[in-house]
Amino acid sequence: MEGGSVGEAAAAKINLALHVTGQRPDGYHTLHSLCVFTELADHLTLVPARSDELTITGPFAADLAAGRSNLVMRALERFRSRFPDALETGIHITLEKHLPVASGLGGGSADAAAALRGLRQMSAYAIHDADLFALASGLGADVPMCLMSRTCEVTGVGERVRPLAQLPTMHMVLVNPGEPLATPAVFRNLAERTNPPLPDIPERFERAAHLSLWLADTRNDLQPPAEEMVPAIRPILAAITRTPGCALARMSGSGATCFGLYGSEAAAHQAAHDLRDALPRCWVAATRLLED
Repeated sequence: MEGGSVGEAAAAKINLALHVTGQRPDGYHTLHSLCVFTELADHLTLVPARSDELTITGPFAADLAAGRSNLVMRALERFRSRFPDALETGIHITLEKHLPVASGLGGGSADAAAALRGLRQMSAYAIHDADLFALASGLGADVPMCLMSRTCEVTGVGERVRPLAQLPTMHMVLVNPGEPLATPAVFRNLAERTNPPLPDIPERFERAAHLSLWLADTRNDLQPPAEEMVPAIRPILAAITRTPGCALARMSGSGATCFGLYGSEAAAHQAAHDLRDALPRCWVAATRLLED
């Protein structure tokens, strides 16, 4: 920590597979998902200040408000409420926003989780993992898994997170059409809300080909309703599928970001180059899975 500052990366979350398995009486949907995180991330810097404040910079800063509706500020407020003596000063948070907003990458949840990790570092006393996870759960279904930011199996409404063995090295291209999708609206358009869970997840995927074969028997149940709401998703997936070396093309989360999986960095970067030419209106980024 330099000069009292703390830096935290908020890694993009990718649902490699997402099955909707039911709906509870309270309206929340139960899920079964295999989630991974990427080296591509937003970045947060926290410094002591006279009062609590959030500044947003970066390529997607204009798409976010910096007020109390921002999940980062809500995380700070909840942290102060839950641990009233932990922070001895105000906190100024700078959020460098590199991930598209409302894009199925868990960006807002990842930002909130990164803020919680940073606030724990700045705390005047030790805060246990269980207490921080309980706080994260109250901020949103994706925040606990983003707090962990490692390969995991997710069940329930997102609150049950089981860490998994690290996956084989895989590279990825992300493509977003620039059309935000609200998660509740996608769920409302689901045709079938009770689907089978994922196949049993092996204890370890020894090779990338093994992972690809397992993923072939899975799906993202939110992809069909998202495609109806944003028709651009279908041609994006078709374009990704055509790139050499693509092992899988799918939408992440509630969309509209789509991804392609590749076995080599060279293949992913070439695919990103080709997709920028083929889809000039889209945001395209090459990255790799974050190592645990």
